[in-house]
Amino acid sequence: MSNTPEPTPPASNPGTTRIVAGETNKPKRRRTLEIGIAVGLVLLIGAGAAVASVVAKNNETQAAAATTPAAELRLGYFGNVTHAPALVGVSKGIIAGKLGSTKLTTQIFNAGPAAVEALNAGAIDAAYLGPNPAINSFVQSKGASISIIAGAASGGAQLVVKPGINSAADLKGKTLASPQLGGTQDVALRAWLGKQGLKSNPNGGGDVAINPTDNAQTLKLFQDGKLDGAWLPEPWASRLVLQAGGKVLVDEKDLWDKGQFPTTILIVSKKFAADHPQTVTALLQGHEASVNWLNTASAADKATAINAALKATAGSTLPADVIDRSLKNITFTVDPLAGTYKKLLQDGVDAGITKPADINGIFDLRALNSVSGQKTSAAGLGQD
Repeated sequence: MSNTPEPTPPASNPGTTRIVAGETNKPKRRRTLEIGIAVGLVLLIGAGAAVASVVAKNNETQAAAATTPAAELRLGYFGNVTHAPALVGVSKGIIAGKLGSTKLTTQIFNAGPAAVEALNAGAIDAAYLGPNPAINSFVQSKGASISIIAGAASGGAQLVVKPGINSAADLKGKTLASPQLGGTQDVALRAWLGKQGLKSNPNGGGDVAINPTDNAQTLKLFQDGKLDGAWLPEPWASRLVLQAGGKVLVDEKDLWDKGQFPTTILIVSKKFAADHPQTVTALLQGHEASVNWLNTASAADKATAINAALKATAGSTLPADVIDRSLKNITFTVDPLAGTYKKLLQDGVDAGITKPADINGIFDLRALNSVSGQKTSAAGLGQD
C-alpha cells in the first residue's frame, strides 16, 4: 500500500451540484426538479406572452370598433310636427346621407315611454322623444341607459278643452287625455293640475280623471264628446282646435321663462354611443342639417315636406291650416334647453311619475358642439 496521501477533492462551488458516477440518485432528483422548474418557467413566460398578445389584440379590436361606423342605426321618432327634424331628415335623405355606409332603419312611436322601452330593450339605438321619459330612464338606470345629445323642438304643446270650460276649477270631475302615462305632456298636465289644487292619480282617479290615450283616438273621442280635453303636442292640439271645435285653456309656453321649454330632444343609448361614436357624430350632422333646413325653408316647402313624411309614416296628410298653426307654435333648435331640466324633474316628482334624483350626467353635448361649432350648455348636468 502506498503511503502517498489521497488528493483532496476540490471544493464545490456554492449552489452547484456535482454529479459523479457512482453517487446516489438523490442529487439526480434535485437536478430533475430544477430542470422541471426551469421548463415550467419557460412555459409560464410563454403563456404570459400569449395572454398579453390576446389582450392586446382584444384592445386593438375594441379600439377599431370605436372608430368604425356601425353597420346599422335604428332610429325611433313620432309622426308629430314637433318631430319635424326627424320627419324631414329621414324622408329627404338628410340623415341617411350623413350616415354614409351605415344603414338607417326607423320605427314610429306614439309617445316617449314606449320609445324609451324599445331603446332600453335594445330594439333601437337612438330616438326623438320628449324630455320626461328620458329623465325617467336616466333616473331608473342610475345614469347607465341614455344620454341626451341634442334638442330638436321647443314649444308646441297645449291643453285644449271643450268651449264651456273656462278655468281650472271647471275641470273638476272632468275627463282629460294625454298621449301616454309618464310622457312629457302627461307630466305637464298632472303637474299643472296639482298647482291648481286639483288631484290626479296615475290610475285614473282623483279630482280630474286622466286617460292616457293614442293621439288619433283622442281626437275621435273629443269629437264624439267623450273627452273634455287633452294636453297634446302638435299637430294634435291644432287638430282639436280646428277640426273638433276645442279651445286652448293652457298654452304651455306661458308656463316657462321666455316661453321656451323642450318638447322634443334626441337621445342615444350609452352603449351604442360608446361602441360607435363616429356614427353618433354622423347622426348629429344629419340632425343639425335637418333643423337648419326647417329654419330656412319657406312655409310652403316645410308643409310639403312634412306632409310627404306623414303620408309615408302614417298614411295620411294634414290640412294646410293645421300645419300652419302647428308650425307657428314650434321653434326648431338643436339646443335641448338644459336649464329647464331640474324643473322638468320636479314636475315629474309632483305628478307622482318619478322620484327625486340626481340627474347630473344626463347630457353629453360634446359631439353636438363639435358638429355645430357652437357652445350649447349642459347647464352643469353633463358634458359640453
